[in-house]
Amino acid sequence: MRIALDAVGGDFGVGPNLEGGVRAVQELDCELDLLGPSSLIRDELKRVTGLDHHPQIRVVHTDQCVQMEEEPTTACREKPGASIMLGTKFVAEGQAAAIVSAGNSGATMVAALWHLKRIPGVLRPALAIPFPTLKGTTVLLDAGANTECKPWHLLQFAMMGSLYSKYIFQISSPSVGILSNGEEESKGNELTRGAIPLLKHSGLNFFGPVEGRDIPQGIVDVVVCDGFVGNICVKLTEGIAGAIFQMLRSEVDQSPLNKLGALLMKGGFRQLKKRLSYDEYGGAPLLGVNGVSIVCHGKSNAKAIFNAIRLAKSLVEAHANEQIRDSLDAMKSSVATG
Repeated sequence: MRIALDAVGGDFGVGPNLEGGVRAVQELDCELDLLGPSSLIRDELKRVTGLDHHPQIRVVHTDQCVQMEEEPTTACREKPGASIMLGTKFVAEGQAAAIVSAGNSGATMVAALWHLKRIPGVLRPALAIPFPTLKGTTVLLDAGANTECKPWHLLQFAMMGSLYSKYIFQISSPSVGILSNGEEESKGNELTRGAIPLLKHSGLNFFGPVEGRDIPQGIVDVVVCDGFVGNICVKLTEGIAGAIFQMLRSEVDQSPLNKLGALLMKGGFRQLKKRLSYDEYGGAPLLGVNGVSIVCHGKSNAKAIFNAIRLAKSLVEAHANEQIRDSLDAMKSSVATG
């Protein structure tokens, strides 16, 4: 299986992309297309492997890259040869099975819609973010692809999120909740109240409305909301996790006794940090496009890139798009006969 990797995507440049990519080639039995300036990539490849070429790695030269600060749609239109555009085009043409990028997330989504298009029947693709919880992992979508949604969009998000949870996290019948400001179905905004009847009669394992505090508790396996709310939820959680670790570090420095306690708890703190780190998940798939596109955090390190490639490979092997297409057809038949 060949995976396209945006070698210049992310805040840290080529280094972590190459390191994570080379590890993936070595451990996951896959091939890699590295897209970016060839001389820069080959220099980094030589640093990582000792060779400026590798039998399972193809270097694809392009001088163009969508920068983090650029407006995604404009940049993709003006830079059709940018690494993210070219890599996504490879997927559309069948030259690669998936695209992975830690670059401009908006550009990754624009490129996917431009080249891969939507799976027939999908109204809006959604970004699916895995949340570490007390019980395992909860998938939240949409995490930022769509700021304005309709009830039918949330129904499709729930279906796609359920399939993702089933095949990636091995949950046989994922429970689905809709994010709201209360547990009662009468609460929520117009979008939430309009989506609840659709979810109740969808055939999915619908739990009902859930509140923000329920997500880290792992009350449900899948949480759906519009991308505006979802993105704020993700960023807030990320900020809180970082702040808590900074507070703990500050408290540890206050006294020798605290330092001793922290030393004894070092292993526990390390495991906690690992559970909360996005490195463990690698990236978030853009579900609903006709191909596998993985959006990684801009600050992804080599481990995150490796895990993103592993996720991409898993989605391809699970035939995720075919599953979504079949589920949409079944949903349409159910509505037609109901």
